[in-house]
Amino acid sequence: MKITQVSYERLDLALSVPYTIAYETIDATTNFILKIETEGHLVGYGCAAPDKIVTGESPEEVERAIRNIIIPFLIGKNPFTYALLLTELKLLLEKKSSSLAMVDLALFDLLSKKAGVPLYNFLGGYQKSIPTSITIGILGLEETLKHAKEYVDQGFSILKIKGGSNLEEDIGKMKKLHEIYPNITWRFDGNQGYSVVDSIAFVKATAAMGIQIFEQPTKMEAEERLGEVTSQVDIPVMADESLKTLTDAFRLAQNERVDMVNIKLQKVGGILTAKHISSVAKAAKLETMVGCIDECSLGISAGLHFALSRPNVMYADLDGHLDLIDDPFKNLFRLENGVLFPTEKHGLGFSE
Repeated sequence: MKITQVSYERLDLALSVPYTIAYETIDATTNFILKIETEGHLVGYGCAAPDKIVTGESPEEVERAIRNIIIPFLIGKNPFTYALLLTELKLLLEKKSSSLAMVDLALFDLLSKKAGVPLYNFLGGYQKSIPTSITIGILGLEETLKHAKEYVDQGFSILKIKGGSNLEEDIGKMKKLHEIYPNITWRFDGNQGYSVVDSIAFVKATAAMGIQIFEQPTKMEAEERLGEVTSQVDIPVMADESLKTLTDAFRLAQNERVDMVNIKLQKVGGILTAKHISSVAKAAKLETMVGCIDECSLGISAGLHFALSRPNVMYADLDGHLDLIDDPFKNLFRLENGVLFPTEKHGLGFSE
C-alpha cells in the first residue's frame, strides 16, 4: 500500500465561551485537517491544533510545513512503515509538535481502517469508556458558579478549575464550589501561575476538598520548583507544560518531580511518542492523564482512542471540542453524563 495523495483543510474556529488561563485569554483556535489517500482507496485523517505556547507553532508555520515538507515527504511512502516515517519527519519538522501529531494520527487512522477495527482496539483495546473532566477558565466567582451549575446539570461529575493569577481568589472560589457541590470531584490547574510558597498555601487551604489533581502550579522553566511542591504536599502534583518530549518524561520521573503526567497528543507529537511516554510513566509508577488543547472532535477522538488503549491511563481531560463553533466532525464518540464512549466505526470514526 502506498500513499498517492495528501491534502489539507484549514479550520478557523471561534469559541462560544472564551476562557482565561494564567497567561492569556483565548477566544478562537485554528485546526488543520490532513487527508492521506492510498492506492487501496483507504483514507486517513489527522488533526493539528497549533498553539505557540504549547506546541511551538503558529498556524502559518503549520500551513507552510504541510505544503513544503509534509506533502512532498509522504507521497509514494508505505504507511505501514510509520515508525520510520515519523522518525524522519520529526527531524524535518524540528519542534513542530502538532504538525507531527497530525501526520501520526492520520497514519494510525489509516492503518486501523486497514485492519478493520476502531483505533483503540488497534492500539490495545484496554477499556471501552473513560470519564472526562470539563474545564472552567479563570472567571469571577459568580460566573464560575454559573458554569459549574451548568456542567453539573449536564451530568459531569469531575470539574477542573483554572487558576494561578490570584491565590486568595482561587482559594475562596474552590471553597465555595465545594460547599455547594460536595460530591463533585475537583481538579485544579495552576497553569504555571504560582510560586512554591503559594502552591503549598493553596493545598493547605483547600485540604478539606480532597482535590484529586494539582496540575502544573509552577513555571515549566524552573522544574525544580515543581519537585519542591510535590515533596511538600499530600495531593498528587501533575506535570503538563513541563512535559513535551520523551526526554522530559524520563527526567521528571528520574528526579521524582511529580506524581502524575498529562499526555496531550498535540503537545508530544502524536500517538507513537505518547505510547513511549506512557511506558516511562508506568515504569516510574506515575499516574497518567490524557489531556487536550482546543481541538475539534477529530483530535479529541484521537485522544480518547489512545486513552482507552493504555492500561495505565486512569484519567481524561478531553473537553477541548465542546465550545468550538462549527466543529465539522460529528458522532465520532458519545458523551454521556461526563463519560466518553468511542463508536465502533473503524479508525477514528470518520469517513467522507
